[in-house]
Amino acid sequence: MPRIAYLVSSAREIDLRDSSHHPTGYWAEEALKAYERLAAAGAEVVVMTPDGAPPVADPYSLEPQFHYPDADRDYFASVYRTFHQDPDDIRITLHHSTEQQLVAARRIVYRLVDTGMTPTEAHELVSRAAKSAWKQDKLLVDVMLSEGLDGGLSEQTLREAVADLEADAQALSEERQAKLEAIPGFRSPVALSDLGDEQMAAFDAVFAPGGHGPMVDLAHDEKAGRLLEILHEKGAVVASLCHGPAVLLAAPERWDGQWLFEGFRLTSYTDEEEDQNRIGMLGMPWYLDAALKNAGAIFDDAPFAWASHVVVDRNLITGQNPNSTEATADAVLKALSL
Repeated sequence: MPRIAYLVSSAREIDLRDSSHHPTGYWAEEALKAYERLAAAGAEVVVMTPDGAPPVADPYSLEPQFHYPDADRDYFASVYRTFHQDPDDIRITLHHSTEQQLVAARRIVYRLVDTGMTPTEAHELVSRAAKSAWKQDKLLVDVMLSEGLDGGLSEQTLREAVADLEADAQALSEERQAKLEAIPGFRSPVALSDLGDEQMAAFDAVFAPGGHGPMVDLAHDEKAGRLLEILHEKGAVVASLCHGPAVLLAAPERWDGQWLFEGFRLTSYTDEEEDQNRIGMLGMPWYLDAALKNAGAIFDDAPFAWASHVVVDRNLITGQNPNSTEATADAVLKALSL
């Protein structure tokens, strides 16, 4: 059974330009989904933090808009892909996907089908409305009502569809929070600071999920750097996700004076994505993708923000953003032959 050091930030605050001591932590969806996928495959997942303090979920990561059910998010993707023939032209920002009701498209389509419309006709109608809302920066329901794209549905029915989505998202957020709190390792993690070299070498992989927390502690933690060095030397899997690659900055220099991951292709949460989220808008103390490039990484991000994107270079596996969580975990399982 492969043993994975699941390295989670224990940071609780981050100093931003416009908000000192801003709450932070790990990103809830990433931490839970990756943990469950690795554990379900048969790996021994050992949760640890730099100092042994229990990690906390970033309150921002528990907001309902980050917990829309996968079926709704996938359907929304099928809608916004109708906006352009060339995927390079698609620019769906975090604002579009969390604040414009666009992810309610699937539930509105179901209600249109109930009135006798075919699924294809309903998809086309909602796609037209979604494109108009996207271009004008308006709410989807408001556009459907004002532009005659309601398909005969009442305002109450349309707003009920949005309310149903928001209620399910809130329930899913609460469910995920409860699951995280029930994992023994999150309640009482191993202290990385207490591990010696032999104990570190006993792991077959390290995985660092994201959230802004890793930028506060993991990026500068000497023991985290030592863990990376020991596992990298034995060819073990070194994996991180979203802001988790901040831990790579703690890695020491090689014998030739270059950073341990000099010349490796990798990805992380991008500067573009950072500037779109509420925390980033408060003024980041530094940017992760720029720091990794400056350290010597060959940065490889997706053609557009928020796309799932995983990069594998030798024993290094990195995922770009929360939407890359499952694919990153799957890449780790593949590398471990699970």
